[in-house]
Amino acid sequence: MKYTNLTNLEKLIHFIIIIISFSIILSENIDVQNLRLKNIEISYLNYSLPISQLLDFQTIDRTKVSIIINKSDYILTILYENNPIKSYPVVFGFNPVDDKLKQGDGCTPEGIFKIHDLYPHQSWSKFIWLDYPTTGSWVKHNRAKEEGTINSNAGIGGEIGIHGVPTGMDHLIDNKTNWTLGCISLKNKDINELFSILQKETKIIIVH
Repeated sequence: MKYTNLTNLEKLIHFIIIIISFSIILSENIDVQNLRLKNIEISYLNYSLPISQLLDFQTIDRTKVSIIINKSDYILTILYENNPIKSYPVVFGFNPVDDKLKQGDGCTPEGIFKIHDLYPHQSWSKFIWLDYPTTGSWVKHNRAKEEGTINSNAGIGGEIGIHGVPTGMDHLIDNKTNWTLGCISLKNKDINELFSILQKETKIIIVH
């Protein structure tokens, strides 16, 4: 039956049914989203515990500490002797999906890196500087030029690191706001804790 052939009462009933159905769909979507957020929060391993309770700073071999960062799950995990110890929520560059190929693309690079340097930072508490671009980064960059994916004049970029947020801006992490130009960002209390256990040459693995 065409809508134009319905009586006014039938039209009203039809409209009410649509509104009720739409409201149910919206409420179900909100519930699913909240459930996903709860699951993500639960997946942060030992997040409520200080790292000093999980590792003895006096006896650990810091050369056996490493980091793995999962872009899809927004999680950074500290490993000791390849065993996960603690996880933190993180965000990325404004293009969190793709691998970094050039300067200005807003992507966080993927691959195996090492810490080049680490130091206090006046804008976001601490900065852990990675050795991007690596040889592997250059291979991907040059291949993208050959394939025409990026402009032949594009630069590869640099100064990629792990850092905090501007003071009072922890909500950027809570809301999963990918606000950086390609770096990995944590809450300041988390970057400060991470800073206390890392050193130059620590391995950092970034995966999608």
